[in-house]
Amino acid sequence: MADRIKPGDVFVCYLTRLSRWFGLLEVVEGPFIDNHPIFISENDPFVVRFRVRPHVWLDVKVGIPIHDELIWNGLSFTQGLAKGSIGWTGKVRGSLVRLDDRDALFLSDRLKKQSTEQKSYPLSDQDIRRLSTHTVNRSDKVVNVSVPDDSNLFEDVEAVEIETRESIRMQALTARIGQQMGLSIWIPRADRSGVLKELKDAGQVLERLPLNYDDTTLRTIEQIDVLWLRGRSIVRAFEIEHTTSVYSGILRMADLLALQPNMDIKLHIIAPVMKREKVFQEIRRPVFSLLEKGPLAETCTYISYDSLRELNGLKHLEHLSDSVLDEYAEEAE
Repeated sequence: MADRIKPGDVFVCYLTRLSRWFGLLEVVEGPFIDNHPIFISENDPFVVRFRVRPHVWLDVKVGIPIHDELIWNGLSFTQGLAKGSIGWTGKVRGSLVRLDDRDALFLSDRLKKQSTEQKSYPLSDQDIRRLSTHTVNRSDKVVNVSVPDDSNLFEDVEAVEIETRESIRMQALTARIGQQMGLSIWIPRADRSGVLKELKDAGQVLERLPLNYDDTTLRTIEQIDVLWLRGRSIVRAFEIEHTTSVYSGILRMADLLALQPNMDIKLHIIAPVMKREKVFQEIRRPVFSLLEKGPLAETCTYISYDSLRELNGLKHLEHLSDSVLDEYAEEAE
């Protein structure tokens, strides 16, 4: 991808942690390989480099949020979408993604004006927490990690009971979607009666898992909230998180990858949208960045309750592949 870029091209810079546009850099030379450490003190993995000339370079507090009305309605890949949607994020998740010429000119114009106007976009407490994310230098790569605040570890009992009932409904909804796609379903024995009351159809719900793993792995797998299977293979695994700490299910996913690093399945955490950031914080805990398979954040994604309901409303689910879930899943930035 870097080889396609030539002197005179312009990088439009976007800060993923804050979802803000903040720079325009003209390519002067490159690409070239340079192993001299810049971003970390040793074994810097970012060695494909360019020499650039800054046209605009904004401070974080004046970077332009993508959710700003003018920006959101002016970009071809966000206009007309609801602010909570995620279909546009592929345009900004990775580096060296080519922008549509109209979008590029629009952003260039806005960033140059902002460089003069310096309109302030104050950082929220959540923004500050995002910026406090640290990195862990693995032997193969550098990954982002976070240490969540555990101040909400003790919860209101009545609120937990309400959320637990809602989580059972989400568990049943996840099972129902898998059923409609023709997949076999596993529900933990402790949850099965409650889920089946919501599901009203036990078809394709397995009584036992057709898997050949050691006892420790099987006990871990059997406790996962919902499994989708095709034949004797697990296709996707889901944990429905309803507690404030949103930790137990994520820990179970990490345990599974630690026990079976070669297991190739999609992992998803399903939680209310208000807990989205908490889920991402937990997924990026330092300990989860050191798994043999790779950081948990690269394997486990987030799906909101609302996205799950939207997916359930799709017509002809029976004709769709389970890969449709990838359109609703969000990765930790």
